[in-house]
Amino acid sequence: MYRMYGSALVAALAAVTLGVPHRASATPSDVAAPNGAAVTAADRVLRVYNNNIENLVVNNSDGSCTRISGPDHLTSILVDDAGRTGTSGVVAPDILIVQQVRGTGQAEAYADQLSAKFGYPAGSYGAIVAWDDPEPWGSTHKCSSQSLGDLKKKQTNAIIWNKRTLNLASGDISKYWSAGWLKPGTTYANGAGCTLYKPPNSDPDSTDYYKWKRTSAIAARFTIKATGTSVFAATMHLPQENRQNACAGDGDRGIANSGIHLGADATTLLNASTIRVVGIDANRTGIAPGTLSGYGMTGYGSAATNGSSKIDYLFVRGSVQSSAVDHTVVGTKSNHKALYGFITY
Repeated sequence: MYRMYGSALVAALAAVTLGVPHRASATPSDVAAPNGAAVTAADRVLRVYNNNIENLVVNNSDGSCTRISGPDHLTSILVDDAGRTGTSGVVAPDILIVQQVRGTGQAEAYADQLSAKFGYPAGSYGAIVAWDDPEPWGSTHKCSSQSLGDLKKKQTNAIIWNKRTLNLASGDISKYWSAGWLKPGTTYANGAGCTLYKPPNSDPDSTDYYKWKRTSAIAARFTIKATGTSVFAATMHLPQENRQNACAGDGDRGIANSGIHLGADATTLLNASTIRVVGIDANRTGIAPGTLSGYGMTGYGSAATNGSSKIDYLFVRGSVQSSAVDHTVVGTKSNHKALYGFITY
């Protein structure tokens, strides 16, 4: 189920039947920017980032964990045109595709911290999350401090968007869709053993019963206010099992045997969009830049994103500016390095 940041859309969406209960938590089209200011895209660049923020808790090699503030994390991922963080050339982003947030509360706070960073009023950024308040799962999450481990127990995925530069209509948000996985003890058989990672095919034990919610994907179609250009964005987080056995659904290995697939609603929004961006923590190495070429997208960034492995991906259809740092932000304050693409339009 999708959730949107803000309350203006709640009544409008209440009448829409999506098969599962929803409570909206984002604002629809904002014809004007906050405080009524006119919006223009003077530099005609759409700035997009992707990062698994790990609930803003970093796992350290010694078993300890470190909590990171939203402002510190944002400073560590946002870059100027030369790929440098912390300079006067860092411009407010348009879209942040993120994985592993606790739900609407953390997404709202993160969005408002982003607004404050650039001197904008609260509410200048909106957030769409797959689950408003997902149930906790797991135990310590590899943190020696239980209190920090507890902060990682609720996990969902989100898209943060700049309402000063982008419009979002109420009908342009997809239903959530589930990832695929190979249940432990199941024979892979070239994908034949794959299932959708959701009940009744999710973890049956009480500790991990709700773990599947962290892999629910969500997508939206935005419009650039200055030009009317349509922009598709999706956020995905695939299960760890995808590393060994690519699974996208029932008997499905995914696009180009990657474990990646797009939900039906998301595909409709994508096909109606000029610029297309997909950010993924795929938990799988070796996914080629051309994997989503059938949708006109190319992958950017080839460096490792998690330890020595590249498991995070940013696919874009659009004119992406070159990057001196391989579209990968080394100093990201997360266990995952952020990826970015600056798209001219």
